[in-house]
Amino acid sequence: MEDDMVIEVAGSSNGEKTTTTSSLSSSEFDLENYINNYSGNTKINRLIFIAEHCKPLEAEAYQMAAKEVQKTPNYELYKTIVGKSHGILSLDSAWVDNMAKKNLAQLDKLDSDLNTAKANMVKDSIRLAQNELGEFYYKSGDYPNAMKSFVRTRDYCTTSKNILTMCFNIIKVGIENVNYSHVITYVTKAEQSPDLDNASRAKLNSCMGLANLHLSKYKPAAKKFIETPFEQANVFSDVLSQQDIAIYGGLCALATFDRSELKKKVIDDPTFKQFMELVPEVRELINDFYNSKYGSCLSYLDKLKPSLLLDVHLFEHVEVLYSKIRSKSLIQYFSPYVSVDLNVMATAFNTTVQSLEKEISKLIMDDSIQARIDSHNKRLYARKTDQRTSTFEKTIQVGNDFQNSTNNLLLRLEMLNNNITTTSGRNKNNNGMDFEKSQFLENFHPQHSHFFQSHGR
Repeated sequence: MEDDMVIEVAGSSNGEKTTTTSSLSSSEFDLENYINNYSGNTKINRLIFIAEHCKPLEAEAYQMAAKEVQKTPNYELYKTIVGKSHGILSLDSAWVDNMAKKNLAQLDKLDSDLNTAKANMVKDSIRLAQNELGEFYYKSGDYPNAMKSFVRTRDYCTTSKNILTMCFNIIKVGIENVNYSHVITYVTKAEQSPDLDNASRAKLNSCMGLANLHLSKYKPAAKKFIETPFEQANVFSDVLSQQDIAIYGGLCALATFDRSELKKKVIDDPTFKQFMELVPEVRELINDFYNSKYGSCLSYLDKLKPSLLLDVHLFEHVEVLYSKIRSKSLIQYFSPYVSVDLNVMATAFNTTVQSLEKEISKLIMDDSIQARIDSHNKRLYARKTDQRTSTFEKTIQVGNDFQNSTNNLLLRLEMLNNNITTTSGRNKNNNGMDFEKSQFLENFHPQHSHFFQSHGR
């Protein structure tokens, strides 16, 4: 019998971890097939994340992570993985010592190359030397020094392609270092380059979408992911895969787009359709939502949830996005009706009447649904607004605003005509009137007093 996958997520506001048991068995998650979509540091980071959050895949993930990290000079990360593996892995001390010596020698060589380039004062040589040094630091896991080296190339960029390369280098370090302010800054800078091709534009859109996702700006994130050209195929596999773009973009759009946007920008968009074909579950749940098949939509979401909680970028946002999607489903289900039987509605959403009442009560409190619940008869009634009274109230308010603005304007004109000036301070008299207005009325010529008697103060 296969073990259920256990996923640990930070499920409370105080940062404590809660353990959630998923119905997904280890055989249903093809780790090797999943991880082959990635390369570089993100491949290693994703394996470590899965090992830490999924007990049945822990051994396999740690072994794969250790194997991948041994292809890099990052021996410190290798020691960390072995230390976290709970005895699954044993430390290869010979490899660690050998790699430490190689790194020192490589660093000396790169520093020497940089000094030589600076002595020759050739801009392009200095830029290349700084790039090589930054790449070494990046692969070694020293992100602050990698960032410094890549930023220093800015003064030696002579073409727009050089600037684009610098931007991409800083962006990938920013993502690894979870510094999304740098990511946004340099994506914006790179977008101004005249040398952008579809592959570069795909990288920039996906990175900006990822930055917005981490900042919980779901609608801007959805727009960026949807605008990503399909040519992204493996050109940025050290950050995201095409499947990630389909999932992130689809869920963010479903949580934030209205029906017309969902139809035009997602369902009928020829480019994003290609991404959704890679993840049929996302395509089906979006179509079900648009076609008001909310039970089926939520069922697809429940099936996807265990694997989404193993995504290093998405896991913190799964609960929020799911809550937004479910709330939108409830609102759209009720919107065409004057009243709805809560028993029928509960069946449609695969829940109990008691749970449904709690959800709808929260939406009513948030003013998301204009309705009232009849708990005795288990019905939900739309709250009707008195259009006649509402129109009269708005008309009276507009009239009052117009009268006040006209009185103020006429008062100002009379003050100008009588050469009366005011100070900046606005003191009140005993009657609560502005001091300067009060003084003006007291000193105003008696022949004009009828104007204020008829128009009010």
